Amino acid sequence: MKYENIRQQVLDAILEAVDLGLIHGTSGNIAVRDPEEPIVAITPSGIPYKTMTLEQIAIVDLNTGEWLDGIYKPSSEVPMHTAVMKARKDVTATVHTHGMFGTIAAMDKFGELKAVTPPQAEFVPVKIVPFTMPGSDEVADKVVEALGEKGRAVVIKNHGMMCCGKNIKAAMAAAIYTEEMAQTNYYAKLLGVFEPMPQEAVDKMQALIAADQAV
Repeated sequence: MKYENIRQQVLDAILEAVDLGLIHGTSGNIAVRDPEEPIVAITPSGIPYKTMTLEQIAIVDLNTGEWLDGIYKPSSEVPMHTAVMKARKDVTATVHTHGMFGTIAAMDKFGELKAVTPPQAEFVPVKIVPFTMPGSDEVADKVVEALGEKGRAVVIKNHGMMCCGKNIKAAMAAAIYTEEMAQTNYYAKLLGVFEPMPQEAVDKMQALIAADQAV
């Protein structure tokens, strides 16, 4: 089978996301870029994830978004995944979820998500992207702009969350901890006890993480 490695990575990740409750039914999508060719494996459109097989994972051209292989058409969010990968050469995997707390966080009038615990510090800032139609070039462009050169996650108003990483493990970690961040932000604000980590502590945690990853 062509591109079996990246297809397997997508399949394993989508099943993990379902098990973790980050993705329900056929909502959300995951993509992984081939390390040698401008090719991307991405979940197909409208297919239940729990019974998905490798053959059902779609293959698209990174530069054009053209559907190249797979028995089902690729996710309608191909433009968003490929736009992030083209803009960020350090990104080889992207995870888009419709998790409850990430979606709620995108409607918060008080602004971007804040880290509450040290593990969450790696993934801030998490900016809020204004609503635009799903699957459009416009939402893709806005997500790329909000992520910037180093961002790992954004939340999209009335839509969900988009995360990225140097590999699928890193992208999944961003999705897991950003959803956790959204949940802790929500409950802390609801209880009136919201107190995010001091920015100095966040900066120190990010410096330590960067040093560890550089080794």
